[in-house]
Amino acid sequence: MMRSLFSGVAGLKNHQTRMDVIGNNIANVNTVGFKASRVTFQDVLSQTMQGASAPQGDRGGSNPMQVGLGVGVASIDTLFTESSFQPTGKQEDLAIQGNGLFILADGNNQYYTRAGNFDYDTLGNYTMQGNGLKVQGWMADANGVIDTSTPLTGITIPVGQAMPAKATSDPVPASFPKGGVTFQGNLAADVETTAVDPNASLTNTTITVYDAQGNAHKIGGTFAKTGANTWTWTPNATADTGATVAGASTIVFDAATGRCFDTTTSTYEGATVIGAITVTPVAPIGAPAFTFNPDFSALTQFGGESTANSVTQTGYAAGSLLNKTISTDGVITGRFSNGMSMDLAQIAMATFNNPGGLVKEADTLFSKSNNSGEPRIGIANTGGRGSFRPESLEMSNVNLAEEFSNMIITQRGFQANSRIITTTDEMLQDLTNLKR
Repeated sequence: MMRSLFSGVAGLKNHQTRMDVIGNNIANVNTVGFKASRVTFQDVLSQTMQGASAPQGDRGGSNPMQVGLGVGVASIDTLFTESSFQPTGKQEDLAIQGNGLFILADGNNQYYTRAGNFDYDTLGNYTMQGNGLKVQGWMADANGVIDTSTPLTGITIPVGQAMPAKATSDPVPASFPKGGVTFQGNLAADVETTAVDPNASLTNTTITVYDAQGNAHKIGGTFAKTGANTWTWTPNATADTGATVAGASTIVFDAATGRCFDTTTSTYEGATVIGAITVTPVAPIGAPAFTFNPDFSALTQFGGESTANSVTQTGYAAGSLLNKTISTDGVITGRFSNGMSMDLAQIAMATFNNPGGLVKEADTLFSKSNNSGEPRIGIANTGGRGSFRPESLEMSNVNLAEEFSNMIITQRGFQANSRIITTTDEMLQDLTNLKR
């Protein structure tokens, strides 16, 4: 009878463990990014009263006789099922749709979480609210290029971060025929040449370019038809700052296609000569001279009106950071007061071969264990990591209906095991009373 007492005690103890887990799940029903746990039971060692015997002659075999010695906890599993998402409208909030986890660090240790209630502190550190751990990723360089092959670092975007001015220049790396200034539109094919009618053949253009200090220079220019299918573009000195400008070009159009650039061979037509444009600022502006090439590849020569004009250029004035957005692949892009946008950082994501092997820490954090495997760190939308959902938070995956059902089942199991103890006690009392 002592075995039944021990079995009852084991049942009480382990059902209490299950109730503890259920209580923790229910307590965290509204915890952002919380992952519920479950308890599974297994029987423990059984005492063999009689072993099994094999059939012999006319007599059949017999099965073993065993008495179980109670119940034990087989596992307490973390359920990494994805929960629903709550839109928040807060730019810093993030959720992950898929199997990935955020990576956080305190300088010495890495942690992982599904809770994306992040914000920027006074120094611009992108951190988890409540514990101050820094979100890990990769910072962009001065040109907005992000190298995800470098080691992880805490994401820091200083408040009011400045974007330095950039002089108008050719793209880097060079990509012919692209240049610092791009022209598009049409030059009227039916106008007279300058030799016949100097005024009718002219088409004026204007574009604003920038020096290394961010000073704007408005450059005028004139397209002039100098021969059959042949035009020249000549820049003028800037009227606003007085900077000198040099660099005329000769543009030849194909008589059949009306285009000056052959996209199949990536070459300009005929005797086209592209002259580099050099702008030299004058006092009181102390910026150095800067040079760039024009891109005429989009120009055409057809009948009709002349609409040719410059449409884009690569320079800009200095600017300060106005706001930030986060894309589904975790790229943080800043919009600046000069109208420019630039990538500032990219948030990293981790996956594990066995996420159930992660160790639960405080603050809805996890750390790796011997059975979780090493983190596979990379960018979103690759390697099965899933994607980010900006301005959203993942809710707790606790199912209240299921937890209440489990609570009732656990309570009945606890009561049944307590009845084993009381019944066994009554039997022991009856046994004791036999000697009276």
